Amino acid sequence: MSTPDLATEPTQGTTPIPPPASAEKLPRRTFTVLAVLLVGAFVVILNETAMNVALSRIMTDLSVTERTAQWLTTGFMLTMAVVIPISGWLLQRLTTRQAFGLAMSLFAAGTAIAAVAPGFGFLLGGRIIQASGTAIMMPLLMTTVMELVPPHMRGRVMGTISLVIATAPAIGPTVSGVILQFLSWRFVFVMVLPIALAILFVGLRFVPNVTETRKTHLDGWSIPLAGLGFGGLVYGLSLVGNPLIPTWELVTALVIGAVSLAAFVLRQLVLQRTDDALLDLRTFTYPTFTIALSVMAIVMIVLFGSIIATPLVLQKVMGLEPLAVGLMLLPGGLLMGLLGPVIGRLYDKVGARVLVIPGAIVVTAAFAIYATISPATPWWHILVANLVMSLGLAVMMTPLFTTTLAALPHHLYSYGSAMLGTVQQVAGAAGTALFITIMATVSGATDTQAVSTEALATGARTAFIVVGCVWLLTIVAAFFLPKHDPDSVPEHH
Repeated sequence: MSTPDLATEPTQGTTPIPPPASAEKLPRRTFTVLAVLLVGAFVVILNETAMNVALSRIMTDLSVTERTAQWLTTGFMLTMAVVIPISGWLLQRLTTRQAFGLAMSLFAAGTAIAAVAPGFGFLLGGRIIQASGTAIMMPLLMTTVMELVPPHMRGRVMGTISLVIATAPAIGPTVSGVILQFLSWRFVFVMVLPIALAILFVGLRFVPNVTETRKTHLDGWSIPLAGLGFGGLVYGLSLVGNPLIPTWELVTALVIGAVSLAAFVLRQLVLQRTDDALLDLRTFTYPTFTIALSVMAIVMIVLFGSIIATPLVLQKVMGLEPLAVGLMLLPGGLLMGLLGPVIGRLYDKVGARVLVIPGAIVVTAAFAIYATISPATPWWHILVANLVMSLGLAVMMTPLFTTTLAALPHHLYSYGSAMLGTVQQVAGAAGTALFITIMATVSGATDTQAVSTEALATGARTAFIVVGCVWLLTIVAAFFLPKHDPDSVPEHH
């Protein structure tokens, strides 16, 4: 099927030709493809956080402990950490339509299983299948944007993606809370299923094949090493600060993860000589990619760390109820989302460096506000700090997403997207672990008899100061980002 305005639509196995630089709008078919992928991404990301609110209800209905129920989120996170690194190889093998069909089919199948699960085991299995589809969707979206959208328009499109990434997790718990107010927890899945099936049908009808497929050898050692490496690290980091977890379990997970990851890296360095790597590490031979990815890693550490630390401060130090905490954090998430398209358009005009440097400075100001936390701190003080941090991160994220992938040639887009997603998962887990460890250690040292509000405030203050000092590295690194992204990168480096 073709349309008159589709100057860029490829046939299967071809790479699209970007529209002329003077074009102000995306071709209609390109817009449709990206819209379908964005809606799909919104649904799968929203579903990821919607489950958190339902855990207590599931514990009662299925008669499981809190630690067992927590595997519904831990299992989802681990699956993402394992599948995302594999997605780079998968997107090389499958056409765009096939990859989309696989991602949404897995998500829909997992949703259906979870909705009718007779017991906890089936429910956990459904969540793992859901996560497998989610892990493919985000790298697919990023890769498709890089293939279809010309360089001078990538910022505004990535800005829209940032809107989805920021707002979907923010409203997921709210949507779930409304459903649970009137219906069973199963309807969290039941109501998502027809939407997922509709997106799958529309996508299979309208999503064209925009990338070249390439048959590569699947190495038998790489997948288990990736699973043990990334999965072990994320799992180990998720255990930090949990008093119910024995130390040996935490240390074992981290050691297995680190050793397996080292073996995985060595294996990929050998395999990429024959273009058979599961995750091609030649992406790191492009300096801009490495710098932007490193800054993005620190951004994710701060983002996920503050997501866990700020609610703890509001509840434990200031005594706010969970509903009030949720309402206070919602403006920050919405601000990040709404600024995405605006920052994207600015990025298309001025490039990454001009935005990332002031964004990093704004986040530094937020750390300065957080560093004054005490039991006497008014609630609006934290609200302002959260809004300032959200503003700074919003200014940085769209330029970093776009610059990271724009630094690569076409044949490495899928691997770059996979690496970006992997770093998000690992850095997010590291950020959570870092904040919790510092807060727990310092608050315990401040008051050995009982953890008072003053001790908790001291722990939170110290955590923000320490991470704030690390954050200063992003300002330095930002000066090495390019002023403008190149229109193209040579295929061989």
